[in-house]
Amino acid sequence: MNSRLSLALFACLAALLAAGRAHAHWQTQSFDLKAGWNAVFLHVDPSHASIATHLASDPNASIEEIWLWQPPVSLAQFVQSPQQPENGSQWRAWKRTEAGSSALQNLIPNAAYLIRVRSDIPTYQWQLKGKATIPRYQWTSSGLNFVGFPTVTGTPPSFEDFLAQAPPDFQQTAEIFRYPGGDLGPGNPLQVLTLRSTTVNRGEAYWVRAGEVFNRYYGPFEVVLGGSGVVSLGDRVSVTSVRLKNLTPNALTVSLNLLASESPPAGQAAIVNVPPLLVRGDRNPTNLTYTYLTLPVGTARSWTLAPYGQPGADTEVVIGLDRSIFTGNVGDLFAGVLSFTDSLAQSRVDFGLSATVGSTAGLWVGNAAVAEVGHYLKTFDRGVDNRPVVSTNGGYVVTSTNTSLGAVPATYPLRLIVHNPASGPAALFQQIFVGPNAATNPVVSTKEDALGASLLAQARRITAPHLPWSADNGGWNFSGSLAQGAAISVSVTNRFNNRLSNPFLHTYHPDHDTLDPRFAQELPQGSESYTVVRNITLNVVPPGDDFSSRTAAAQSLIGVYSETIRLLGLARPGNTFDTREFEVRGLFNLNRITDIATVTRP
Repeated sequence: MNSRLSLALFACLAALLAAGRAHAHWQTQSFDLKAGWNAVFLHVDPSHASIATHLASDPNASIEEIWLWQPPVSLAQFVQSPQQPENGSQWRAWKRTEAGSSALQNLIPNAAYLIRVRSDIPTYQWQLKGKATIPRYQWTSSGLNFVGFPTVTGTPPSFEDFLAQAPPDFQQTAEIFRYPGGDLGPGNPLQVLTLRSTTVNRGEAYWVRAGEVFNRYYGPFEVVLGGSGVVSLGDRVSVTSVRLKNLTPNALTVSLNLLASESPPAGQAAIVNVPPLLVRGDRNPTNLTYTYLTLPVGTARSWTLAPYGQPGADTEVVIGLDRSIFTGNVGDLFAGVLSFTDSLAQSRVDFGLSATVGSTAGLWVGNAAVAEVGHYLKTFDRGVDNRPVVSTNGGYVVTSTNTSLGAVPATYPLRLIVHNPASGPAALFQQIFVGPNAATNPVVSTKEDALGASLLAQARRITAPHLPWSADNGGWNFSGSLAQGAAISVSVTNRFNNRLSNPFLHTYHPDHDTLDPRFAQELPQGSESYTVVRNITLNVVPPGDDFSSRTAAAQSLIGVYSETIRLLGLARPGNTFDTREFEVRGLFNLNRITDIATVTRP
């Protein structure tokens, strides 16, 4: 495996691990419960707290029991009629009278529950706060299914309108049962026979059977999202994607809105604001970059999908975090809820998205491409005969020197290795080692000694040959830290007598070894070799105005590279030296390959 690929895999693994540390994007789901038995379906994940904690704010102790339906993994469950909750069956229960010892202690999302409310409380509105989570369903064609539908709130559709878009075999065979409240018996649960007047309420669970038909229809469209159903970008990941699928026989428009997260429950991380999001647009055929649309709160972005089964019935929606303007204190949490709705006003699919402000600490590796070099062109004075004028000391008279920058035929690459600590100035290195130490922990080190001797195959050495080598490899400190908008400088001095790396020294050539003819004494600076002082400046500029550049700003930096090369020669009176300066300029790019904030110095 080559070093570039190995380092890329190292960085990707770290980013994925960071993305797995999920934060919350809070939303309250309301349930209008009646005395007796009610069926609910959770579209939020309230598992951050126990059932007892969620119910502690009700002084009347309205809810007496909660039963979770847990269908078997096998499709052959053969449930022929709505089951009554009972111990030892396909149910797990929480009971107030035995709360501490109940088998059910926490609620999970995308699950159906039976809830019993005290008989002396006619109605009770239960407010349950959790993480907005994308719907996920399991369907069996060998019995009843206990499910809920992600319909809109306010004016939900009737079953007649809702099922009108479903596949015909499901429309014709579906049997639906609901719980109207009261004691369990012949009328509870009750089969829904008047589809026109019965609404499909969000948060209500229904027993549904469709013969041997396998059903995938839970609304006019489907949102496919990998992972846990909640997107946590962390402090490095910037892009996620979903797939929208039209499940209806007609064209359908699906819209996306960004909603602000509700305030987090007690004990959960504070949320600063909604994250600045982008929606990827079309590809530009000229420069092969993607356009984008911003996604502010209150502004919808829409896609029109072709009828089910036709080309264009599904599409990928790529959502990115604009890290070029994502600022705040390191660790600040930003979160929101992505809400998809359809043009039939029937379904609403929500899931949360969060991101944290990251630091720029870590090891950054990239290149500068020198594209311009300063001239050193003299203009000489000429007399009436157009011959150069000679001064009194015998030299030609110089009237001006052109030191402007001129383009080079081909750019010249210079490797850049920059380590940015958590605090303090960044440092430029000639070489660096990256890999596991003896305890298998990843390290960034100035020497190979810090690496595990038996793990060197997993380590890499990165070098910048244009910088002077030294045994201690101490590096050179910049004037500040590396970050968006920063302009940092560093001075690298290569002494005239540095036999390891000064380009003017040829150890085995008597005219370029800085030694006298007898090889006994060192000659002064400027006699045969010059001290080279390189003043390097990295001016970080905003990323390009395209989707990939703006979302990659946390892991990639670009800017203007400028360098003044100063050659120091013989000493002159007044503690000065003969000098000559050259200037080069170009562009640079740096990519963060690890966020290890400390350099090990064995």
